[in-house]
Amino acid sequence: MEFTESDEHALLRRAVFNVASGFGHEYFAECVRAGAKPDELWAALAEHGFLAVHLPEAHGGGGAGIFELSIVGEEAAAAGCPLLTTLVSPAICAELLARYGTEHQRAEWLPRLGSGTKMAFAITEPDAGSNSHRISTTATRDGDVYRVNGSKTYISFVDEAAAILVVTRTGIDESTGRAQLSLLVVDTDAPGLTSTLIPVEIALPDKQFQLFFDDVQVPADRLVGTQGDGLRVVFDGLNPERIMGASLCNGVGRYVLSVATAYARERRVWDGVPIGAHQGIAHPLAIAKIELEQARLMTQRAAWLHDHSKDRTAAGEAANMAKYAAAEAAAHCLDASIQTLGGNGMATEYGIADLWGVVRLLRIAPVSREMVLNFIATKSLGLPKSY
Repeated sequence: MEFTESDEHALLRRAVFNVASGFGHEYFAECVRAGAKPDELWAALAEHGFLAVHLPEAHGGGGAGIFELSIVGEEAAAAGCPLLTTLVSPAICAELLARYGTEHQRAEWLPRLGSGTKMAFAITEPDAGSNSHRISTTATRDGDVYRVNGSKTYISFVDEAAAILVVTRTGIDESTGRAQLSLLVVDTDAPGLTSTLIPVEIALPDKQFQLFFDDVQVPADRLVGTQGDGLRVVFDGLNPERIMGASLCNGVGRYVLSVATAYARERRVWDGVPIGAHQGIAHPLAIAKIELEQARLMTQRAAWLHDHSKDRTAAGEAANMAKYAAAEAAAHCLDASIQTLGGNGMATEYGIADLWGVVRLLRIAPVSREMVLNFIATKSLGLPKSY
């Protein structure tokens, strides 16, 4: 078991951080304040091949895995630029297309996604949040097309995406009564598809939308994987989403601690001693650092298992644990950092309080901390299911 990072991974970290820090948190925050998108940063990451690092070489990728993509997400966030888009377009959509897409689908979409084209992911519905078995958006086969009807909610960056990977119900399992799910790639400009902006109080460039499908016709060759086998396929994308969410939290934790510790080394209030010399300041930061490094280790293990292990249960367990640990650690890092800066912790100048929204969001999504605890209680500890 090796705990030192390879030269290749160290170089990747340094390269991504250098690109992202060339933009920095002020750029990211200004995009948010102006209602703009960090398109220049996204394009720079794509230009250097970082958004395709996990994709097959045959389709323009780097031939690596989610472990390497998680480095990209963490380092961008550590530079003050947490890109939620990385959870979805490269981590869910590109990963699922690489694993389950037809050769035509892979040839059409993977080079585009690796070059910066965005694909959204639609699974959540108003009456089917964490319970995917209650999905009611239907896709009915009609000759060479599927007809899609229903709605989705809290779907990110639809305004920027070329297409949406939509989870639909295509049948019912007669033995269990549960929905049989299927995945379809739907163009965002497809006739019958409309969207409504959902206002949210989070300082992020990514907008949230409710989608309405009114007899949207989707070519049958846009089906990803096997009809009715979508739930199994989806979880091979949701685990990378959890890992990338953890990576962003880890990066944000690193960023805010770097701001706080720099401040604590310089700020002098009593007898000319830096405030970082006082245990009331130092210990909360040290605790946050310990929790952060534990979360980073769990995230790396989860990414490795996703890429290399055939034990899907172990990979899912690790992905959920990583997401939980990293979201909690990031929240503690941010809280300790704001407290260290005192009133300045709320000042725009220091650029940490505006990250509260993304950190708080990642305790809810892409899976809530309560559902992670349910998963660990039942799958890892063998306790009775409560829902």
